[in-house]
Amino acid sequence: MNDNPVLTESTYYILLSLHTPQHGYGIMQRAEALSGGRVRLAAGTLYGALTSLCDKGWIEPLPVVDSRKKEYQLTPKGLAVLKNELNRLRQLVANGETVLKEEAI
Repeated sequence: MNDNPVLTESTYYILLSLHTPQHGYGIMQRAEALSGGRVRLAAGTLYGALTSLCDKGWIEPLPVVDSRKKEYQLTPKGLAVLKNELNRLRQLVANGETVLKEEAI
């Protein structure tokens, strides 16, 4: 099992959206807002991803209390995966900036 998986953009924004607990529609809205409209999750896609992320132990459903809306939250494992991805992305950007800066000289 890979402890540092490369995330798709959709998965990254789903996990990022769950930094605070959210229900499905809230995740869709937050992912779209955080991505500047680039990531638009259809309900079927989102709920399939949520099932997969639960199976991986990266997120978990909160207990349902007098509501039809199921809310999810990041697990400590999910937060670690998200932080690892952020570090990976930072390295990609730094490498790109270094190479392009050298090219401009």
